[in-house]
Amino acid sequence: MSDIMPTPAAIILSCSGLILTEDERRLFASTNPLGFILFKRNCDMPEQIRALTKDLRACVGWDCPILIDQEGGRVQRLKPPLWQQHMPAQSCNTPEEAAGIAHYIANDLKPLGIDVNCAPCVDVLCEQTHDVIGDRAFSDNPDDIAEKGLAVCRAYIDEGITPVMKHIPGHGRAASDSHLELPIVDTPLDELDMTDFEPFRQLSNSDVAPQIWAMVAHVVYTALDESLPATISKPVIHAIRKTIGFDGFLIADDISMKALDKFGNLGQRAIKTLEAGCDATLYCDGKLNEMKEIMRVVPPMRVNSLNRYDRSRLRRRSAA
Repeated sequence: MSDIMPTPAAIILSCSGLILTEDERRLFASTNPLGFILFKRNCDMPEQIRALTKDLRACVGWDCPILIDQEGGRVQRLKPPLWQQHMPAQSCNTPEEAAGIAHYIANDLKPLGIDVNCAPCVDVLCEQTHDVIGDRAFSDNPDDIAEKGLAVCRAYIDEGITPVMKHIPGHGRAASDSHLELPIVDTPLDELDMTDFEPFRQLSNSDVAPQIWAMVAHVVYTALDESLPATISKPVIHAIRKTIGFDGFLIADDISMKALDKFGNLGQRAIKTLEAGCDATLYCDGKLNEMKEIMRVVPPMRVNSLNRYDRSRLRRRSAA
């Protein structure tokens, strides 16, 4: 497996099942996506997952990132009895407890060939927080969230796993589920800045910030953009970069979520996330015809995005 990364397409794809189909192999080999994300439909036994991650990397010919959502609690793709059930973030009383769980999860992921975990969730809980976030968030206190979130990120980085903080710039005020519809947040900017943005800001200014990825929310923040969700909004991405100060690798949430339904077909949505300023986009449904449609239009990663990606992975490669 080559350590040299050819310029990949600016997208993370998924696959349909426990093993790759021949059509999937051909598509991945011919289009070279940045990486892949696994779901419950892709995970059965440890040896099966190891074979799948090896196969995915063989398709593109380099040590590409392979992602999973293994937060603990409700969001855990690897489940008992083969893997431990971990408590949700809200049940963690201390940063040390949160970091301890992250170490356990990292040691589940590494033998499987999975090297990016879409965690921690550092959204700020509030009165209207939808259950889609709920106990996935640590608390309603921005400083407490930042302290626990940073401890989790450090634990993953120490284990050679890239963490992805989400859902920047904050999903806590959304009163609906972006998987099903487009949430709209009307909170004034100064209030967002003092609360929702703060955990992301603290992680973005930490010493491990270059190794942390961030996932952007499909949420409209009217104080920044009256009509477009963050994932396809240049003003919101600008605020993430400048107001929050995140200069790391930035990915969109899944473009197949219904929050983006009115913003074009999947290919158009992918392009809009990249034009808004995301470094890479994300497609999670694993449907071959949809992936073919998307890959006809997704461009190679930009130079700045490649630099952010390379910086985020440098420590992991050095430790390997």
